Amino acid sequence: MKKIIVSIIALFASLQGKAQQDSVATPSRKLKIEEINLVSSYYRQDGNNSAVTGGIGTEKLDDISNTIEVTVLKYDQKARKNRLDLSVGLDHYTSASSDQIDLKANSSASSSDNRIYPSLTWSRENEEKGSTVTAGVLYSTEYDYQSLGAQIGFSQKTKNRMGEFTAKFQAFADQVKLIAPVELRPGGDDTAGMAARNTFALSMAYSQIISRNFQIELLADGIQQNGYLSLPFHRVYFTDGSVHQEALPDTRIKIPVGIRANYFLGDRFILRGYYRYYGDSWGIRSSTASLETPVKVSPFVSVTPFYRFYQQSAARYFAPYQEHTAFDDFYTSNYDLSKFSSHFYGAGIRITPKNGFFGVSRLNVLELRYGHYTKSVGMQSDIISLNIGFR
Repeated sequence: MKKIIVSIIALFASLQGKAQQDSVATPSRKLKIEEINLVSSYYRQDGNNSAVTGGIGTEKLDDISNTIEVTVLKYDQKARKNRLDLSVGLDHYTSASSDQIDLKANSSASSSDNRIYPSLTWSRENEEKGSTVTAGVLYSTEYDYQSLGAQIGFSQKTKNRMGEFTAKFQAFADQVKLIAPVELRPGGDDTAGMAARNTFALSMAYSQIISRNFQIELLADGIQQNGYLSLPFHRVYFTDGSVHQEALPDTRIKIPVGIRANYFLGDRFILRGYYRYYGDSWGIRSSTASLETPVKVSPFVSVTPFYRFYQQSAARYFAPYQEHTAFDDFYTSNYDLSKFSSHFYGAGIRITPKNGFFGVSRLNVLELRYGHYTKSVGMQSDIISLNIGFR
């Protein structure tokens, strides 16, 4: 481990020297490394409402995630800022609930998996006109799910630079591997091929600086999904004791709207508030409210406690274990679609020393964050993350 840390520091030091040389030679035209972020997190959860076993049974899951994000900048001949963001993530998780697809604890292929998700985003900002265009591609793959996405966007600042309008359109083409529960596989075959799922999302936002201390942002999204929207290994038990695969409509429309506000209380305190209302065509209505308060302990250290409250109504297709009947056209016992409320709270600490870490001036961000999550239906989870930043 010590050798790995030393190697990373040496890499950062060499990148720093190269960036400084480029900056001295031709600062407006050379490709410049703006920042590098290394993010690692550990997530665990437990509960007793697994959709894999029909709304009962363990939801235990552990996930280790590692992501590297690199941002480079270059000004072109028209003095426009070109930014390229490359991100590559790798998750490894073990899931006791998914293992029950085969009803053989700690033995089936679904007991653990890896997910890889690279993305590449380009943006061009015309600082004189206050406009920015963006485009990007995203990909994610794991054992039973693949997703390919693309996005385009545009933003425009007002003449006085106090406001900004942003619009972004995203499209995802996904493929779901049709892995049925072991007892529902004809002839014992574990898969019947692949099914398609498409998602289209339009996001709009308007931010406004009200005063030196107060800023707000209005948010609205329109999302449409179509195709295979169930998960094939989710069991549903009817009142007569029979077992079935989850069945949900092949279309879904989601419309969330929200507002974000930041208020600066002098030089040491910031209040960040957020509220979102959500509704969809499956009957779910939800509200989210959150507050975080960064506190600057010193010029180089800040602490951020946070809290988020969420509540939602149930989808019209949800019922608990053995409460669906043969008269139902659609059915699920996935408690993510049930009525519940949740609390998420924790804190983070951010350290940005003036001279950097380990003698590397641009290796100057270290952030540690912890959060605890509870749902009224019995599930709870913890997440801890570490961000190392090179700027």
